[in-house]
Amino acid sequence: MPRPTKQQIDDEILDAAAALFARHGFRETSVQRIADAVGYSKTGLLHRFPTKEALQEAVVERCVGQIREVAAAAAPLPPGPARDRSVIGGMARLALGQPGVVALMLSCLLAEPESEFGVALQLIGGEVAAAFGDEPFTEVVSGAGQLTHPERAIRVTGALGALAVASVALRDCFTPDALTTLVDVAYDALGHPPTH
Repeated sequence: MPRPTKQQIDDEILDAAAALFARHGFRETSVQRIADAVGYSKTGLLHRFPTKEALQEAVVERCVGQIREVAAAAAPLPPGPARDRSVIGGMARLALGQPGVVALMLSCLLAEPESEFGVALQLIGGEVAAAFGDEPFTEVVSGAGQLTHPERAIRVTGALGALAVASVALRDCFTPDALTTLVDVAYDALGHPPTH
């Protein structure tokens, strides 16, 4: 079996870190926990990413870049069903290859800027909303986050939730047909009338 490339190792680390940050938050996720998740020593992980903050920055930068790639593919389409399907398709492909990234996106949609990581999560959430052609789903009112478009926020969160859960639970079962079904299920959560 060929040895993994530096990029493959970094991708594995960043996806595991994204999943752990989504599940436990930045403060509660230790470098040791990330190292354990990918089967590396803490020293080996710190050789690649010298601090937890550097790892966080790399995770956020990668996530934002991937969302922007999905958004760029959908950008020629006006907001609506066709754009939503394009974004869901791009997110589904990401979910299959990097479920941690989609889990992090999901946790970002309603994040409050209570910390530096909270601000980073809001950046990711804003990128997700922009990919769909929406305004950010929350705004800060009197120091607290308030939903600006509750139904749309719930539907997008449900669609991304379907992608995140299915990509983790059924990771070893995916075929091209299963990808189509995953896109259909997530798209249905957005509430558009059937096209049949």
